[in-house]
Amino acid sequence: MLAKVQSAHLIGIEPYAVDVEVDVTQRGLPHFNIVGLPDTAVKESRDRIKAAFKNTGIPFPLKQITVNLAPADLRKEGSSFDLPIAIGILAAEGHIPKDELKNFVILGELSLEGKLRAIKGALCIASKIKEGELRKIIVPKMNAYEAGVVHQVEVYPVESLAETISFLRKEKNIEPFKTYYSLIEEDEYYDDLSDVKGQFQAKRALEIAASGGHNLLMIGPPGSGKSMLARRITGILPPMTSEEAIETTKIYSSAGLLPDGKGLITKRPFRSPHNTSSDIALIGGGQIPKPGEVSLAHNGVLFLDELPEFKRNVLEVLRQPLEDGFVSIARSYATVIFPARFLLVAAMNSCPCGGYGDPLKECTCTPGMILRYRSKISGPLLDRIDMHIEVTRISYNELRDETSSESSQIVRQRVINARNIQLQRFKEEGIYFNAHMKAKHLKKYCKLTEDSHRLLQNAIEKLGLSARAHSKIIKVARTIADLDASENIAPKHIAEAIQYRSLERLNF
Repeated sequence: MLAKVQSAHLIGIEPYAVDVEVDVTQRGLPHFNIVGLPDTAVKESRDRIKAAFKNTGIPFPLKQITVNLAPADLRKEGSSFDLPIAIGILAAEGHIPKDELKNFVILGELSLEGKLRAIKGALCIASKIKEGELRKIIVPKMNAYEAGVVHQVEVYPVESLAETISFLRKEKNIEPFKTYYSLIEEDEYYDDLSDVKGQFQAKRALEIAASGGHNLLMIGPPGSGKSMLARRITGILPPMTSEEAIETTKIYSSAGLLPDGKGLITKRPFRSPHNTSSDIALIGGGQIPKPGEVSLAHNGVLFLDELPEFKRNVLEVLRQPLEDGFVSIARSYATVIFPARFLLVAAMNSCPCGGYGDPLKECTCTPGMILRYRSKISGPLLDRIDMHIEVTRISYNELRDETSSESSQIVRQRVINARNIQLQRFKEEGIYFNAHMKAKHLKKYCKLTEDSHRLLQNAIEKLGLSARAHSKIIKVARTIADLDASENIAPKHIAEAIQYRSLERLNF
């Protein structure tokens, strides 16, 4: 007898429909074969299914069982086919009505006792299902929160193989599960900017970077507060929109990193990989492509502390996501694309010992050591970082100052106001921040006065800035003007933007 169960397979974060065709026949010696380019995890489902049948009290048919995962030319990976294969065998044996299977997409990994374990990418698959005619999906109970985010799809959570059988036989009623979420974030989730003593210029730079989505490099001696500042930037970023939350959750779902009982990630990610991370860990990849840190930081912040301590080849792979906003990983069977639109915040010392330029600490580095240290960051990568600022050591008087500075909530409101101006400006352009502007947008939205042109020309000639640095200065100036609620870019906006690029040539 033949039975067909509808399932799905994930490549990257993109789901593809898979038909699980099961043929059970009496003739010949018993065997259980799976075809259709299954990987090792899929082939091992034979042993999991046999044990699950035995421990659930269901006799396993000693017949010729052939399972085809169609389309046969698409490589199948993972353990999410356990449940559809088991249901297909039971349907082929006549234990489950075949007509009932036409209404559902079925996913799930079986344990040896017949319980269901969570799978990866349930939200991605549910989001894809809502685009088709079929709007019902059976998933493990642990995946119900993420799949239930998609309200256009009826999500039926099950805990075991036995419960799935009872539901398909209509012996047990299961209500569709929906996740109700709020995008309102609580301030206590974030470290507050008011905790940072002094560093008014650095705080101003953080506000500009958050307002326009500009990448930021902080240079200064150890203990000056670079890491402390970086960890507070998520607290001044605007709350995530529903589209951003779903995009980010899809990435975490496909990587299997979604916390238990968490349907949607509503807090902007803050990723801080160690400087010993490999290029694959940072950018993503592997035999089965998985998202890296740049994708896990999508719609959030990627913080690289001690930037020159990262390997040169690791830093160079950042060029594509910084420029394009996505990562493309090519394999022989498919090309996987992961979103990677993040705000890069990096920190480094001015020299290996950290004493160069510090009035309270003598530098013990030779010129050659300083040169080698700084040359670990290439010019092209430095060009892609919009803002470079010096973070100086704060004095004892500033440390003991009890005067309260601006809280993250106050700064965040200014950032939100500037972002709203940009959203209104780019509502028909397909971009959201000033940092994403292309050449055509600069011509349309960033017209400079003659005084501004002369000021910018002098800066480029004296500092030897590149054409990309020229564009970055204008983009940052546009953001500064938005913070001032100014329609035009004035010379003072250009002047402030230039000071955030001066380190590129003066110190490097």
